[in-house]
Amino acid sequence: MFSSKEMPSPSSLFSAYASMTASIMLFRSMANDIIPYPIRNYLVSSLGYLFKPRSQLLTLVIEESNGMVRNQVYDASEVYLCTKISPDTERLKVSKTPREKNLTIRLEKGEKIIDLFEGVELKWRFVCAEAEKGNNPNDQVVARAEKRSFELCFDKKYKGLVLGSYVPFVLEKAKAIRDQQRVLKMYTLSTQGYMGVMWDSINLEHPATFETLAMDPKLKNDVMEDLDRFVKRKEFFKKVGKAWKRGYLLYGPPGTGKSSLVAAMANHLKFDVYDLQLANIMGDSDLRRLLLSTGNRSILVIEDIDCSIDLPDRRHAPDGRKQPEHHIQLTLSGLLNFIDGLWSSCGDERIIIFTTNHKDRLDPALLRPGRMDMHVHMSYCNPQGFKLLASNYLGIHGYHHLFGEIESLLQDTEVSPAQVAEELMKSEDPDIALGGLVKLLKRKKLEDDGPIDKDGKTVGIREVKRQKVETKGKPVRMSRRKVNRRRNI
Repeated sequence: MFSSKEMPSPSSLFSAYASMTASIMLFRSMANDIIPYPIRNYLVSSLGYLFKPRSQLLTLVIEESNGMVRNQVYDASEVYLCTKISPDTERLKVSKTPREKNLTIRLEKGEKIIDLFEGVELKWRFVCAEAEKGNNPNDQVVARAEKRSFELCFDKKYKGLVLGSYVPFVLEKAKAIRDQQRVLKMYTLSTQGYMGVMWDSINLEHPATFETLAMDPKLKNDVMEDLDRFVKRKEFFKKVGKAWKRGYLLYGPPGTGKSSLVAAMANHLKFDVYDLQLANIMGDSDLRRLLLSTGNRSILVIEDIDCSIDLPDRRHAPDGRKQPEHHIQLTLSGLLNFIDGLWSSCGDERIIIFTTNHKDRLDPALLRPGRMDMHVHMSYCNPQGFKLLASNYLGIHGYHHLFGEIESLLQDTEVSPAQVAEELMKSEDPDIALGGLVKLLKRKKLEDDGPIDKDGKTVGIREVKRQKVETKGKPVRMSRRKVNRRRNI
């Protein structure tokens, strides 16, 4: 212990402190005058880096999107981590659709999961951050409030193991889980994506199959053979230097089963369906982004394309005023490049389908081979289609005494399969249902036959209406007597 005589007095301590402080201030002032600011900043940063304690952990950030496309590692991680949920997890998202057998479980934001791989501990965390909004005042897209990502944390010395073995393991495991729990998805456009217009999905539960589809049997077999041949020719497309895709044009009157054929194709191939509404897209860049975000093994559908690509209408605002030219961004050339240009090669095993009620209204550039490779005409109901509908709706697999009359009427009457199906649904009694169908066909035939013209020929009601419309568009000739009478008036 120090004696009281050996200890310095408070005044001496204060004097030493003041002297030291003055020296430090003098040194700092001299350093500021002599040493430039960039060098001083560099020296301070270097000293801070040397004395800063170094972390032994490495964190991988796996974001939901990678630029313009979905991040496959994120999607695989989401599926894989659902199988690793432990009793310690506090918050989960649970959902179920009416036709799903099992619950769908997802992590809530901020939740953590610990996984083990070859004795290495790996910590997962689900992160939701507020997305940055665009600065464009003309942007009408509503931005999503969250930007989602996963964080994978582990010891730095296992970096090679994680990137070389663990991440590929997660991708393969997620693929096996998806194949086992394969549920077809129906994607539609949503404005809730933080990058703009993005895809949102629900389960595709349409029951249509080729076995229940009322269409020409030969045409049906041709479509099925073409689809089966397409999915088996990956190496062929690569050898000939073409993108692995196929285009189909489905055209015909309303109610002939175009949408049902799309669903039957999806169920036959086990492909997801992307329903693209061109009216919701305002630019070629949005179209390219959507194409890049569609998955492989998918069907892209543009229904009623003759009504969807009336691009000149986009020049007018909702109040009828002409918009500035910079608003007109979606072009026919952009759509064509979307179908078979360079951007169309960004993906494999894709099918593009256009549907229309009026094939003659489409631009010929859309219809050429390479864009629409197969044209499928969905016609009115024929005897073969009727028998299939009778089998599906009434369970008649053989002969019925009204079949002959119905088939004879179908030869001379234009009625869609949807109209026939609607009539067959009115009663479970085959005699009553088929009797109602006979009345419908006779009424349709009477409407089609219509009155008789001056030459003794039958003129259908549709023809009479067409002649009336044409007459309205022609100038009416007046006799001289009527002209003179009007002049006198």
